[in-house]
Amino acid sequence: MAKNGLIKASLLLNYIVFAILLNSVGIVILQVQNQYGISSGDAKFLEGYKDFPVMIASFFAGLFLLRLGYKRSMQIGLVLVALVSVAMPIFPGFAMTKILFAVTGLSFALVKVAAFSTVGLVTHGQKEHLSFMSILEATFMIGLFGGYMLFGVFVKEEDPTDSWVHIYYLLAGLTVIALVLLSISPLDESAVQVEKEPEIWEDIKRMLLLCIKPLTLVFVTSIFMYVLIEQGIQSWLPTYNNKILNIPADLSVKLASIMPLSIALGRFLGGAVLRVYDWLLVLISCLVGATVLLLISLPMASNIGDVVSTSLRDAPLVAYIFPLIGLFLAPLYPALNSLILNALPLRSHAAMTGLIVLFSAAGGTIGSIITGSLFEQSEDAGVFYFILIPIALLATCMIIFKWRNRAVSLKSS
Repeated sequence: MAKNGLIKASLLLNYIVFAILLNSVGIVILQVQNQYGISSGDAKFLEGYKDFPVMIASFFAGLFLLRLGYKRSMQIGLVLVALVSVAMPIFPGFAMTKILFAVTGLSFALVKVAAFSTVGLVTHGQKEHLSFMSILEATFMIGLFGGYMLFGVFVKEEDPTDSWVHIYYLLAGLTVIALVLLSISPLDESAVQVEKEPEIWEDIKRMLLLCIKPLTLVFVTSIFMYVLIEQGIQSWLPTYNNKILNIPADLSVKLASIMPLSIALGRFLGGAVLRVYDWLLVLISCLVGATVLLLISLPMASNIGDVVSTSLRDAPLVAYIFPLIGLFLAPLYPALNSLILNALPLRSHAAMTGLIVLFSAAGGTIGSIITGSLFEQSEDAGVFYFILIPIALLATCMIIFKWRNRAVSLKSS
């Protein structure tokens, strides 16, 4: 267990690094609009520069990871991120921002597919697997919260320069620490290795067959809808605070950190509740809670008027209430991932995780683009009402998933 403890700590630190980098896209969207004069119509595609490389790389990672090795894949991803983080403050600008997110997305695909696959090697049984998955995803949100706090220090409302990019030197240093910890952490990958690897076309065939299974299709649709909801809100929350609630940019970033903090708390609590109650009951209840909060908070935001906040103390109440939607969304993602991975043999985890990352990235990109397009048409709190549609679709998918999971096992994959 001691050696598993070290590699688990390494996975958690890797997640913190990528949580800060990947989810800074919402902050950067606001900054490129304010400092580089980029329109919201152009800024909305920054999510795509992050997520399209994730989609492409995750598919190939699902195929080649067993050959490359889980640990080596994560090391490659961390090295790439360290290099691009150093380059960001040296060559600041919108073009470099695109490169930063593209490289980070590619690296994250390598690290996440490897990390999810590694969880099956360092845990025993469904309950431990689900519990650690919840902790891993909660840690991701803690990292995201820390990222908002860090960026809140570097982002200044009155600063017309782009000195905020100097934060990437700090992030490069954190990435190097994560790389060192990973390198000294022992990981036994013998359980997923065979004497003779199958031909690559056989791996492609196996992955495609996995894709077309009804249970898989329902699952990836659920993941797509969840991430569309989360990223549709999270990526545009700083802009929502700034443009709609009339809160200065630096305070908008700090207030946006409430959402990842609430998601982190929700995932820790969800991990405990899911040990006791049926997963479908818990997750449907979470969606109902998210819907109620949405319907309460958005009318409040519409009634703000032209009042401008100057500090956290006089920020409107809705700025604190709306991000709490993360508390209800929190348990969904790790629970769904754990359920599908536990239905598969260990050697299929990399392929399934590739699909998870691919559809997560697709959902994130489309969610951000939809929200950005709505903001472009009307800077009004009502833009977030579209979230009710994927919430209803996600609830439907989970009910179907539960029904299909009773009748079909993927163990034969």
